[in-house]
Amino acid sequence: MKVFINPGHDTKYDSGAVHKDAAGNVDLRECDVALEISSAVKKYLEAAGCECYMMQSDNLAPTSAGRSGYEDRQGLTVTETANEWHADVFVSIHCNAANGHARGTEVECYSRMSDGGNLAQCIQDQIVDALGTIDRGVKEMPGLIVLKHTSMPAVLVETAFIDNDSDAALLENCTDAFAAAIARGVTDYECSVQ
Repeated sequence: MKVFINPGHDTKYDSGAVHKDAAGNVDLRECDVALEISSAVKKYLEAAGCECYMMQSDNLAPTSAGRSGYEDRQGLTVTETANEWHADVFVSIHCNAANGHARGTEVECYSRMSDGGNLAQCIQDQIVDALGTIDRGVKEMPGLIVLKHTSMPAVLVETAFIDNDSDAALLENCTDAFAAAIARGVTDYECSVQ
């Protein structure tokens, strides 16, 4: 199986959500956490026999899809690269953020009643079981660029809330456990479609 892994956001242009320490300084960035988890997911999936391609960029879809302001970036966007590589599945890995109080894991898909919905549920179950995070469920989000402009089953994994102290501690100290759970979810999905 060919798995396209997209660590959320970008270390140069858009770091995504952040966690701040007691003094108000940023001590954890979404782009860094997503990259660390994604790198480990790639390692686990390759060990399981999957072919993986990893790309981190905030340039997600071509300007023809209504995106602008990315003229300084050359080459294919994330969704174009995944489509041209003919991935079997697309997994975008993120950290959620809200109000500092919200906690838990959710996995987003284009439609619950689809292969993407099945993939999302497999990953959601594995993360919640392995890490004991609050189960926020699988959510339909057809408007998300990485779900709308990919031609294969695609999910966006919101691992935990980076702006919540308890969830941020998990993201900082349990990256390998998140990665192993996501990889198991992908292989569970692979078994379900064979």
